[in-house]
Formats: sequence, C-alpha cells, structure tokens
Amino acid sequence: MEVLNERAAMLSNYEVFTLLQEKVQEESNKKQSRKQSQENLATISYEVMKYLEKTPCRLQNEDVIRQFLLDVAPFNLTKGEKLQLLNLRPSTPVEIQLIIEESEERLRTDEELEKLIEIVAKIPEDIQEDDTNEEKMEQGDS
Repeated sequence: MEVLNERAAMLSNYEVFTLLQEKVQEESNKKQSRKQSQENLATISYEVMKYLEKTPCRLQNEDVIRQFLLDVAPFNLTKGEKLQLLNLRPSTPVEIQLIIEESEERLRTDEELEKLIEIVAKIPEDIQEDDTNEEKMEQGDS
C-alpha cells in the first residue's frame, strides 16, 4: 500500500492495520540502530496494531471494503460516514442515526435503515466473546 500524502486522507481501520503491518515488516528487514523517536514510533505502532488485531478490521480485505462501498453507494453517504460504518459496524437503528448526519431526512423509510444495517452486517466480524474472555484473563493475571 502506498500513501500519497500522509495528511490528506481519512483511513479505515483496515488501511491503518495493513500500513502498520507493512511498516513492521520493513523495519524487521532493516537492522539499523534506532533513535529514541524511532523507538517511540515503534511503541505507538505496536500498541495500535495490538488494538486493531482485536477489531473486525483484521478480517477485512480490499474486496470486502470494495463490495461494502458499492453496496452503500445508493445511500449517498459522506466518506466519513462510510468509514464510521465500516469501522464501528453499527447494528441498531439508533447507532446508524448517530453516525449519519440528518439521518431522518436522508434515510426516509425504515426499510432503508434496515437495508443499511443488513449491508453493515455482511462485513466480517470478530467473535466478541473470545476477546472479552481474554481481557478478563489478562486483568486477572495482574
């Protein structure tokens, strides 16, 4: 993946996850001494990757995202709204209404709202139970 302008775009969790994986791979191939700032960057990258590995983005790929974008195209959503739907995976009408600005006017029927929930539900997801149990076990070890 190539970043054209680092500060010009919003990224999905999947894009960040992929970018950090590539960065880690590049760093492991280089055997240079690290400065303090590079160590801080490595720490931040590690923490972000550790977090993202527990989210549904680790099960996503470019095809899933491309299909999702095609499916939501008729709704005329902003890029930010599409990213939030992809990253947060809302499952109730209330959650959708919190993400989509002026949703009452833009999603005029309950059927449109339900269709959007169905589209989001097609995005691969984690099994939340396993993550919760792992977190409880980690906290118990402390």
